[in-house]
Amino acid sequence: MRAPLADRSVRRVALVRLRVGLGDLLCSMPALGRLRAARPDLHVSLITWPEMAPVVDRMGRMVDELLPFPGAEGIPERTPDPDGWASFLAAAAKRRFDLALQVYGDRPAANRVTAALGARLAGGFAPTGWDPPAGTAPLHLRYPAHLHETDRHLRLFEQLGVPAGPPARMSFPISEADDAEHATTLGNSGLVPGRYVVLHPGASSPTRRWPAECHAAVGDALAADGWDVVLTGVAGERPISAAVQSRMGAPATDLTGATSLGGLAALLRDCAVLVGNDTGSAHLAAAVGAPTVTVFLPGDPVRWAHPGPRHRAVIADVACAPCPHLVCPIDFRCAASVRPADVLAAARDLLDEGVG
Repeated sequence: MRAPLADRSVRRVALVRLRVGLGDLLCSMPALGRLRAARPDLHVSLITWPEMAPVVDRMGRMVDELLPFPGAEGIPERTPDPDGWASFLAAAAKRRFDLALQVYGDRPAANRVTAALGARLAGGFAPTGWDPPAGTAPLHLRYPAHLHETDRHLRLFEQLGVPAGPPARMSFPISEADDAEHATTLGNSGLVPGRYVVLHPGASSPTRRWPAECHAAVGDALAADGWDVVLTGVAGERPISAAVQSRMGAPATDLTGATSLGGLAALLRDCAVLVGNDTGSAHLAAAVGAPTVTVFLPGDPVRWAHPGPRHRAVIADVACAPCPHLVCPIDFRCAASVRPADVLAAARDLLDEGVG
């Protein structure tokens, strides 16, 4: 069987990427960029949740369209919309996909969604314990849990016919409008590029939120070192940032919910270091070249920690991590195992090296 992404008869491709995380899509971009470079003739439909449209828009020509996903049983990100399923399948059929790829991860439900699209060929990740249908094994890659998220997607596309290339780098385009917004933000808050540190204490699941008092302790210590401290997050995370700010003795500029996605990217680009949880801001910071210290509680650093001298991962020292729980069923011991002194030391290490 010919590698489908090298087959010029394959023209319309569906990528089933049923994620709601900013970091998930950012980690897909190196592979999508390499796919576009190898096959500029492809029409690429990214199947994901409609609220990810602002991130997909930033992908530019890597993706031709977002095909909104209504949810399905076994996909945990959102409650399924059964009324939307028939219209979703009708929209997929109308596109007459040549190839549908499961690029979600280690979950067989995503393969069922991929098969339901009616594409001429279906492949992608083969989850643990799931076997491809007869005759389709070359179209699948056994889910490579030992690789970083970015490399997992590159490995899949390479198996399916995209030429290998140099080590991939994450990126995120910052527009003139983003820079104009950023300049206004700096002017209004009195911040100077390179002279502020960012704390991002929020995360979508409670188990990935290092406690507010821990963030506050790091913020106070960095303020004592002479850095301006900035708090960031989406609008829904304002209570989390407020909890950090209330526990700090030093002043902090709270920009939670006050920037657009592009404005946040510019803010991170110009910071001295980001200290935050294993969440989208860490990936966005890496994509724009900012130094990062990321606290890993139940998250998997093999999958999500960025390599290289500009990044530090402080990892929970407990036997039950990594784990899949959104709310800890026991005593949240992973959070207690990460000491503010260790996170502060990692931040100071980057600041002393001047990697920003």
